[in-house]
Amino acid sequence: MLEDRILVWRFNHGKPEVLHHVYDKYRTDLLTLAVALLGDLGAAEDVVQDVFLSVLKLSGRLRLTGSLRGYLTTSVMNGARNLIRTRHRHPTGTLDEADPVPAQDLRPDEAAVIEEQLDQLKWALGRLPVEQREVLVLRVYGRMPFREIAKQQGISMNTALGRYRYAIDRLRSLLNSEVRR
Repeated sequence: MLEDRILVWRFNHGKPEVLHHVYDKYRTDLLTLAVALLGDLGAAEDVVQDVFLSVLKLSGRLRLTGSLRGYLTTSVMNGARNLIRTRHRHPTGTLDEADPVPAQDLRPDEAAVIEEQLDQLKWALGRLPVEQREVLVLRVYGRMPFREIAKQQGISMNTALGRYRYAIDRLRSLLNSEVRR
């Protein structure tokens, strides 16, 4: 996107304040992606903030071969993976214990229904193999094309498509079942 290239150029030429515009533009998408991967709003916010702090340190030296959105998405994915690895080494809780994201401007009954649906989705996502979950989250929440997902993960496009299909089938099976296994 031309606007992103201009922002990166300005950022590299002594205008680090343009990072604020980049943050405003991509924050919601990146946060949604991180929450979907981590199941924890606080940890997701930390990952997104760390990504932007890392970008700030590159002032004057940020070089992109692809899109800014792809760079930020990859950085969030890597930050989430690192946090997941750390959690496995030093467990502090489970995905089921994560605080739900509060609903805004909803009646209490609507909020309760949405919270229950989010709990079910979080439970089901937590039961997907990591590879399938990542492809699904990148596609649905990150809105990345399969070609970029394949490149980002170092797999073929057919593998990315297969993982996505298997993830959708598995989610459908888990969410349609009456009893949690």
